[in-house]
Amino acid sequence: MAREITETDWKLFRQLQLIALERLSERIVSDVRIISSDTGNTFHQRYLGIFDLIQSQNENMSRAFDNPRRSTALMQLAAIRSQGLITDDEFNRFSDETCALIEILIGSDRA
Repeated sequence: MAREITETDWKLFRQLQLIALERLSERIVSDVRIISSDTGNTFHQRYLGIFDLIQSQNENMSRAFDNPRRSTALMQLAAIRSQGLITDDEFNRFSDETCALIEILIGSDRA
């Protein structure tokens, strides 16, 4: 995407990206706990479940958080938003233009 995020939205993005990263990490750790405590599976089955989870979530994490730059911030914000890692109130702090672009990218309508 050729368009870069505005300075104001960039600063907000950098703040909220840290919050979103913590939320995703919490979600993953919670899922690991659920998988690891499933006594209906062998330890090896649990290990494989955790491995699969980490592998798939690593792709989500990479898409949303690796190497943030102004030129990629909109795509990263779309990934964060589509994963439900920021609240509506947090999202609505972005400019109307940025919100509209993100909603186009993820295919939703602004409420």
